[in-house]
Amino acid sequence: MNKVTGQVGATFASLKYFNYRLWFTGATVSNMGAWIQRVGQDWLVLRVLTHTNGIAPAIVTALQFLPFLFLSAYAGVLADRLPRRKLLVFTQAGQSVLALALGIMTLTGVVQLWHVYVFAFLLGCVTAIDNPVRQTFVAEMVPGPMLPNAVGLNSASFNSSRLIGPALAGLLIQGLGCGVTFVINGCTFIATIIALLAMRPGQLYAVPKAERRPGQIKEAIAYVRGRPDLLMIFSVMAVMGCFAFNTQLTNSLMATKVFDKAAGQFGLLSSIFAIGALLGALMAARRRHPRLRLILAAAFCFGLAASLSSVMPNYATFAATGILVGFCMLTTMTAANSTVQMTTSPEMRGRVLALYMLIFNGVTPIGSMTIGWIAQYWSTRWSIGVGAIAALLASLLALWWAHRNWHVTVRFDQILPPHITVVQSQDTVR
Repeated sequence: MNKVTGQVGATFASLKYFNYRLWFTGATVSNMGAWIQRVGQDWLVLRVLTHTNGIAPAIVTALQFLPFLFLSAYAGVLADRLPRRKLLVFTQAGQSVLALALGIMTLTGVVQLWHVYVFAFLLGCVTAIDNPVRQTFVAEMVPGPMLPNAVGLNSASFNSSRLIGPALAGLLIQGLGCGVTFVINGCTFIATIIALLAMRPGQLYAVPKAERRPGQIKEAIAYVRGRPDLLMIFSVMAVMGCFAFNTQLTNSLMATKVFDKAAGQFGLLSSIFAIGALLGALMAARRRHPRLRLILAAAFCFGLAASLSSVMPNYATFAATGILVGFCMLTTMTAANSTVQMTTSPEMRGRVLALYMLIFNGVTPIGSMTIGWIAQYWSTRWSIGVGAIAALLASLLALWWAHRNWHVTVRFDQILPPHITVVQSQDTVR
């Protein structure tokens, strides 16, 4: 076996497990539908129901992530306590029903902006329950050493769908209207449900379940408070989730408000962004041991890439820099997710991941409203610039704290392409 074949095999190693292959296939189809709907929803709000109002899509995003604030912690308890495969069938079916209902309302011409707000909130409620269960269920489909690879491939599935979904959505909107994008998404959830039902229970890996007792959420909070490495990840990703990772919102605003593009180019921009994100996800799938230093370096590089993107003069150059932004963004997110999962006790994994998602996704309503206000009343380009500055500050402050407490030093080897080496003199940095 030559070196290239070995590298490819390492990247896709989790696919040799039957249950994970089913999941990966079903999730890829469902993810494509999700991206088709996301572009259709953005276009519906920005072009059909408003006149490129930057606040309206920000409200939709805020409502969609608001339920994470009050449901994520309890969803983590459910993920640690109940059969995850059955829970996922329920959440996937719920998301399908919501997408189909919104699609029918849009196709019949009765949809109004407040309807989109309501559906966004309801979808957020289901997703807040789905996400911790979905993340922890990966550990049941592959053995422990394969978990970082499976997490990376999950991100690859999400972003490979993003390569096709948004561009296809743009064509569908131009030819058939927004409503069909919601209907297609509703139908794609069937693929995930079939995959879940077709799995072989005997080939699932047992994961310790939490016993039913009071104080389980407090137990998870205490666990995180005792882990300074997790606290640093939570803090950095809270800043990134709030101000930096609003790329779908900022991309849609740049495409419509700054470059005044049609639906096809609007969708294509998201697909181009996905090229870098997919590369980041595939590289993450090859890492057996993600580390905290990678999260901080990737967050810093994201800040540099986003700064460059914010000043691009035209659609083509903005799209090109989006590849680098997507790469840094997915590297940061996947490394953080894998590190949290790999370093957390199995019986606590669902609750800790739920707390992580509460922090990471729960701050999105604040960030999306802030970014939307900046784009509407100040500058669309600064809606990206603010996120870039936030990413740079968050990563630099975290590195300063690590240097002060863990004796970490940072070396900038080169600027283009950015390459950062983090050296530690203690084993406390993961």
